[in-house]
Amino acid sequence: MAETLHPAAVDHLPVFITAPGDTDILFNVMVVFVLLLIFLIGILYLRLHALPEHIARGASKVQLQLVAVLSLIALFTHNHLFWIAALLLALIEFPDFSSPITSMADSLRKIADRDDRPLETALMEPQEKPTKPHPAQPEWTPFEPGPSASDTLSERRG
Repeated sequence: MAETLHPAAVDHLPVFITAPGDTDILFNVMVVFVLLLIFLIGILYLRLHALPEHIARGASKVQLQLVAVLSLIALFTHNHLFWIAALLLALIEFPDFSSPITSMADSLRKIADRDDRPLETALMEPQEKPTKPHPAQPEWTPFEPGPSASDTLSERRG
């Protein structure tokens, strides 16, 4: 390599300078490094955009859908306000409105099934369950066959 140096070149060249016609190793290493860096930054970007959805996994279905839609809008429009709204919505726990309403509906159904007693007497008297009337059962009597015409009293008694 010393005989091919240009007369204006210094005696000691850095390692990354290659001779004419040789492979540039530093360039190849940097190409691989930049491609890996772009790939890793893309993964980090997509994971960061999916963060609100991962936080809202245990929430209700409606809340999860709202967070997912806001995250997608933020991803495609590059508007950070939607992503911040999705993150805040994922962190807030929605109150349960359906359980009290279901309980009220069950109570109203029970009240509607009661007989039409006035309210004052219904509160003072203990509630009795209406019983279904049972059919009258006849008393038990033993069966005795009647004597036939050809029987005599001695044959019947054994």
